[in-house]
Amino acid sequence: MAKLTYYGTGRRKTSVARVRIMPGQGHITVNGKELEEFFGRKVLQTIVKQPLVLIGVEGKYDVVANVNGGGDSGQAGAIRHGLSRALQVADRAYRPALKKAGFLSRDPRMKERRKYGLKKARKAPQFSKR
Repeated sequence: MAKLTYYGTGRRKTSVARVRIMPGQGHITVNGKELEEFFGRKVLQTIVKQPLVLIGVEGKYDVVANVNGGGDSGQAGAIRHGLSRALQVADRAYRPALKKAGFLSRDPRMKERRKYGLKKARKAPQFSKR
């Protein structure tokens, strides 16, 4: 018999995370590695665990996340977003707390594209009168 599995897709900046959760002992795996191995910084590990801590189900779900694109911070944020979405599918009662904490909304901030005639997105060449 297959385990109950819940899915959620999370995004931030240019990172996309596909997150699966299933009832278990609380193991978190990211791209085939343990959470501590994948994210060396404690801050990023904390960001990933925030939804679980918020609703008090830290040891109840195993999390498997596949993430690509972006950097460390964006990937951690994407996993948090995907995990929150998966948790709300698992139990609708989690939704109000996750929504209030802002974990269900995608962080829309992205790098602005470069415009022609400019050096960067907004930096213009130095003005010369003559």
